[in-house]
Amino acid sequence: MVAAVVFLIFPLCLAVAALTDLLSMTIPNRIPIILSASFLLIAPFVAVDMPLLMSHGLAGLCVFLACFALFAANVMGGGDAKLLSACALWFGMNQSLLLFVAAVGLFGGLLTFAILLIRTQSNTILAIGIPIPNSLILAKKIPYGIAIAIGGFIAFPSSPIFISTLEALK
Repeated sequence: MVAAVVFLIFPLCLAVAALTDLLSMTIPNRIPIILSASFLLIAPFVAVDMPLLMSHGLAGLCVFLACFALFAANVMGGGDAKLLSACALWFGMNQSLLLFVAAVGLFGGLLTFAILLIRTQSNTILAIGIPIPNSLILAKKIPYGIAIAIGGFIAFPSSPIFISTLEALK
């Protein structure tokens, strides 16, 4: 049962966050809350000891502080900051967090480039008849939840909680 929760909660929350961010340019607060709460409830059942749990908390705090600074500078949205911080809890202070942040940055840059290209060519794209959500064309924001989700999907299999859950199934 715990394995099913571990393998479903994180990817499902990221998928919902990416979709809602694409369609409405918002990430519902319940998604980071579910991610954070489910990690705290699941961690004791997947052999996460206290030092490792503290590492996960430190990762969440460090990412939150960095994201808060970016939010205060009006560079990042609040939903993105909360989602990144909640995701960092699942990775802890190790290489999987670095992989996650690097993947988010890489795919965030590619996503931004693609959306800016779509916005410059929106009249042509709409004239051809390709359906594009209005939020992509009209908003001045970038739905970074998509990049966060892609980074999470890439890095999750290397996270300590994923690995320990997988080993417990053997």
